[in-house]
Amino acid sequence: MNFNLSTLDISIMILYAVLIIAYGIYHGKRNSSEEYFLAGRGMTWPIVGIALFSANISSSTLIGLAGDAYKTNMHVYNYEWFAVVVLIFFAIFFLPFYLKSGVYTMPEFLEKRYDRRSRYYFSFTTIIGNILVDTAAGLYVGSIVLKLLFPELPSWQIIILLAMAAAAYTIPGGLNSVIQTEVIQAVLLVIGSCLLTYYAFQEFGGGWSDMMLALTEKIQSGGVPSIEAAKEAGHYAPSNAREAFSMIRPANDEFMPWYGLLTGVPLLGFYFWANNQFMVQRVLGARDLNHGRWGALFAGLLKLPVIFIMIVPGVLALLVFSDLDISGLNYMTADGTACQDLSECVNLTYPVLLMKLLPSGVLGLVVAGLLAAMMSSVSATFNSASTLITMDFVKNLSPNISSKQLVRAGQISTLALVVLAAAWVPFIEKVSDSLWQYLQLVISYTAPPAVATFLLGLFWKRASATGSIASLLFGFVVAIFMLILKIYVNGLPEGSEPAAWIESLTSIHFLSMAFILWLLCMLVHVVVSLQTPPPTQEQVDSLTWNNQLFKEETKELADLPWFKNYRYLAVILLIITIILVGYFT
Repeated sequence: MNFNLSTLDISIMILYAVLIIAYGIYHGKRNSSEEYFLAGRGMTWPIVGIALFSANISSSTLIGLAGDAYKTNMHVYNYEWFAVVVLIFFAIFFLPFYLKSGVYTMPEFLEKRYDRRSRYYFSFTTIIGNILVDTAAGLYVGSIVLKLLFPELPSWQIIILLAMAAAAYTIPGGLNSVIQTEVIQAVLLVIGSCLLTYYAFQEFGGGWSDMMLALTEKIQSGGVPSIEAAKEAGHYAPSNAREAFSMIRPANDEFMPWYGLLTGVPLLGFYFWANNQFMVQRVLGARDLNHGRWGALFAGLLKLPVIFIMIVPGVLALLVFSDLDISGLNYMTADGTACQDLSECVNLTYPVLLMKLLPSGVLGLVVAGLLAAMMSSVSATFNSASTLITMDFVKNLSPNISSKQLVRAGQISTLALVVLAAAWVPFIEKVSDSLWQYLQLVISYTAPPAVATFLLGLFWKRASATGSIASLLFGFVVAIFMLILKIYVNGLPEGSEPAAWIESLTSIHFLSMAFILWLLCMLVHVVVSLQTPPPTQEQVDSLTWNNQLFKEETKELADLPWFKNYRYLAVILLIITIILVGYFT
């Protein structure tokens, strides 16, 4: 098979790219550092919510969700609905302290609660994470799509082109440019995903019951390669459509055993939504606490329909394209062999759905939306990482630097990040053949130390600065050690077996490993804190949670109507989530 775009499709894509870059530059705010990095702290709740949703449901997430749904069915949605729980917890406990402290970055908050050592460490690791995970993954997705459309273009040229397009409005405009373009791109992305789901259903009758019946027949006939491979490997494999759509899996499931929902998923979600500069920066730009809270809850609400418009299409690909020969695309696996079907290159699931199902004109619009989502996520990570570099390093090294000079430093930092992220893109497939697994695997090693430090810092008054940095460094050493072991095992010649202790460590599921690492970091933090001087009284009074704060907030909320009281809204959102998840359990 080959992908061909009509003149209409190409024209739509080019026109959209030009307009979105111009729109982003026009709405840029760069007169001061606060305007450039936090959009002047004036965003209302709908903008905050849509910006959070758009930055999260980026092109890399979209490609990853569809690909993982094709490979592992519905379990990947657990990451999506659990975000609702995390965002509610974030809005209740963490957001008030973030906004009250007036910080620009999450590392800056750690300095206020602990000391400068924790700030520098967390800032450095967050910048590296932004490059290796968020930015590089976004560029990787764009390169996949454009390489399929324009196979004659070298991959490095495509990556540079995409990076430059995203940087074109991020560098001059700052966070406001990022937010304004994200809102438009989120709308376009949702419309495109809805259209894709509609056309996918039309392929076999158009109804949910028709799809469930067809999928059951496909599974029972042995026509789903990924399910057959799971059986051969001794892992859990669904026997019908109902089981395939169930989000609670037995302990022998390869991708998400049931205990992962209680251990690793909450940790990864908490880090992503409550500690990650890439996401939290949008809420820091909220007009006030209420708008920040409403925006966070709105983002949680927007996450729920993702199952129908972004995950179900991946499962539908099992029905429509499980036998599709894609060797003509000349798309290579990590070991250099050409993919024969989607089970070998699951990252192509979403592009194949687009190219095979959508009519001309609609295809151009949806591909433009996909590339727009890529630019949205990449520009967002550029801005958040440049904020970290500027506010956590440049400003501290040069305390007397002016606001305009800070903006210039942020722009230069963004340009450097463009180069570094583009250089890392070719290595992604060497780590994992599934983009979603790559994203989760990296975060499972980097998140636990940070989550331990933030949780203890907010809820335990005795958590000390030395305990924080000791816990962070301990987690870093363990993470590097485990990654080296995984690389060593993956690099062994075929037929070779690692030492028993190495095999036992590397065979631990990454969700369990994240939980184990978190517990160890918590333990180190507590032990060291008890052996070192406590935090100052000012740190304890202003940056730790206590029941009195909850009582005072209750009095403030008493005068608000129910639809403006975030507690009522949070309960309603939880009920909707429980109903939806219960249906697929």
